Amino acid sequence: MKKLKSKTENCIINMNNNLWIKIGIINLVVVACIGVLMRYKIGFEFPYFDQKYLLHGHSHFAFSGWVTHILFVLLFFFLKENRLHPISVNRYTYLIYANLISAYGMLISFIIQGYGMVSITFSTLSILVGYLFAWYYIKDIKLVQKNHPSIKWFKAALVFNVLSSFGTFYLAYMMATKNMQQHSYLGSVYFYLHFQYSGWFFFAIMGLLMEKLYVMPGFKNDNTIFNCFLIACIPAYLLSVLWLKLPWYLFVLPIISVVLQLYGLYSFLILLRNQMDNIKSKWLKEIRFIFSLALMALIIKLFLQAASIFPEISKLAFGFRSIVIAYLHLVLLGITTLFLLGYLLLCGYIKQVKISFIALILFCVGVFTNELVLMVQGLTSFVYILIPYLNQILLGVSVFMLGSLILLLFSYKKI
Repeated sequence: MKKLKSKTENCIINMNNNLWIKIGIINLVVVACIGVLMRYKIGFEFPYFDQKYLLHGHSHFAFSGWVTHILFVLLFFFLKENRLHPISVNRYTYLIYANLISAYGMLISFIIQGYGMVSITFSTLSILVGYLFAWYYIKDIKLVQKNHPSIKWFKAALVFNVLSSFGTFYLAYMMATKNMQQHSYLGSVYFYLHFQYSGWFFFAIMGLLMEKLYVMPGFKNDNTIFNCFLIACIPAYLLSVLWLKLPWYLFVLPIISVVLQLYGLYSFLILLRNQMDNIKSKWLKEIRFIFSLALMALIIKLFLQAASIFPEISKLAFGFRSIVIAYLHLVLLGITTLFLLGYLLLCGYIKQVKISFIALILFCVGVFTNELVLMVQGLTSFVYILIPYLNQILLGVSVFMLGSLILLLFSYKKI
């Protein structure tokens, strides 16, 4: 009777595994659909939605419905597969579904009302779910073998996810007190974005990558990589607010963070080089291609942050909207999304069939074409040159990316 119950539970878990991944891919398609709609509204008339409300719904759902959902699921899979003692499966199931409910609640309410009572309620629920997930996960990950290199990456990621919410709460406080100052508003927004992008997202995907490298023959963990990025993460926030008049003693901190990040990158590249023979023999070329693009995006991001130390460059970059958007998409799409899609392909959650390979490669082409057009738009703005039809080209690229993701969904029919 116990064996029958165990088999039934495993069957339900496996069904949930496939369902959660499919929902994540569907959510990414929804994110792309809203992106297309926003691009269309820029180039053509479409009065039925408020552009600012669409932007809020798009960004919140991209963070919670796509990235956070997939990371919660993958972190849970890691815990389930590497635990030394039983854990509460139901607890994480409820938290994952609660995050999905809050994500869809934010998507709909932000599009309808922008920042209002309903959208703020769902946003708060999302934050509370993140707190609970962090609390239980950090407690349960003690059941994993202590020397596993992914453990500290996951712990740091969840702490930074909690830390990022302070920016959201300060923003809510300013709205409630009706004391909205431009610098405070931007500072709180960039605080949230920084600890999501460079904290929660980055440390979580590094933990997932370390899980795959750890099982390779001859793997030697280098704690320097983690220590450099961990120490650099908090002071690196100041790189986002260099347009403020910082005193000289604070200006030293972002310089230190840049040096640490670049040294961490250098150590990480050495680690990858040492494992290159194993990577080539064990990972398909399509997977290596996607991961290589994500790595290239990470290198570009870190060097852009290093360049932003110079105040003139920082002011120019933050002064042009298209450059800011290009940077944000570089991190969200170029690093995070490409890595997650490559990881899902590596693990078999996206089936390794021809249609999947074609869809993912097309999506990669779309991501970097989008970055290129946005950068051209930003750089030409420096010299006040107007290139015609750029908005229409960006709309076309958005449709192309959406099409590639819809094609990816068709691959599930072969599962």
